[in-house]
Amino acid sequence: MPRFAHPLSPTVFLRRNAGKTVPLIAVISLAVMLVQSIIALINSIPLSIQTIYRYTDRFLGVSPRLDPTLTAVFVKDLTTNPPVELERVILCRGSGAQVKSIVGKWPFAVMGFEKDDLEYYLKRQGYKGIIGRRPIDGEPEMMVSTPVAKNLHVQIGDILLKPDDTDNFSRHPVKLVGIIQCDRWMMVSNKKYFANTQPIPIDFALIFAKNPTEQTKYDIWAKKKMKGKFAQLFSYSEIEKESKQMFEVLYKIIDAVIGILVIVISIMMGMLMNIYQSQRLVEFGLLQAIGHTKRQLFKRVLSESVIVIVGGWFFGLIFARLMLMLLKAQLMDPQGFALDVGDPMAMSYTAPVPISILLIAFGTIWLRFRKFDPVAVVERRIV
Repeated sequence: MPRFAHPLSPTVFLRRNAGKTVPLIAVISLAVMLVQSIIALINSIPLSIQTIYRYTDRFLGVSPRLDPTLTAVFVKDLTTNPPVELERVILCRGSGAQVKSIVGKWPFAVMGFEKDDLEYYLKRQGYKGIIGRRPIDGEPEMMVSTPVAKNLHVQIGDILLKPDDTDNFSRHPVKLVGIIQCDRWMMVSNKKYFANTQPIPIDFALIFAKNPTEQTKYDIWAKKKMKGKFAQLFSYSEIEKESKQMFEVLYKIIDAVIGILVIVISIMMGMLMNIYQSQRLVEFGLLQAIGHTKRQLFKRVLSESVIVIVGGWFFGLIFARLMLMLLKAQLMDPQGFALDVGDPMAMSYTAPVPISILLIAFGTIWLRFRKFDPVAVVERRIV
């Protein structure tokens, strides 16, 4: 069978004129790649913040706001008739530190545990082991998880908290003695060290639901119950909600930018399609002169346009993923930042590109064939 057994197949012209069709596919691919990459990179900001604080989805944190007498009161309130079964309440001491985020320095908690509580906490977070050792009770020592070590570019033996560091303050230099093998961000120490060095003896509580999947349900109940009281609650659901609200205006700006980009690309592609079809007037005229109807030619050209546009969109998605994978490996992972190379939101933002180009192509083709005169072409009046 000959290679081109069906001369009116929409793929025939595309394959035989790759020099004309490939540039069109490339332009669409670049536009799709640009849109998807921008959205994925923007989404990496709240995603990284949520990743940093994801360890809080395993417990509810309760702080009495500088009144040490209220910790026991709040714990009693929050463990009386809870909506889910609770497994453990841990009383901690702690300090503040800073980690690096995409938008600058970000506050992080260094939590000091009793020995048994530390082991329970690490298991709850799903750790796989420890490189080095655990902190000794009463000593200025601490551990961090693997993402934190990457983010701060630290190794065992480094000093993380210092008396002269306002962002990472401690009364004594605190040495890193262990790295927790876990994908969650954690900074932990021993409770006794903080109890010995902090002037105000304030414990904060971590309350764990027995079933981790019910932790959010408990957090929501606790928030309602403690409303108006002198307590500060820390839960992952609130962090997730606040991170989304924080970037709400930014996403509106991005929507406007993407909208303008789609309009510009669509108009540009419409002009290219018009030029592209104008170069084929002789072909269309001859085909219609030998018996092919306008409807047949219209369907053929429209099918060709669909193949070009959908092909450009498909290759654009592939190129965008490859580029995002490269950025993740070279830029994000070494800093411990998060980037979703298959971000469904970023992919959905590319949909207006092929849709708008297809609509303009449809209009361009329809206008071209509406008053098309094959006799004029054959008589060489317009060629």
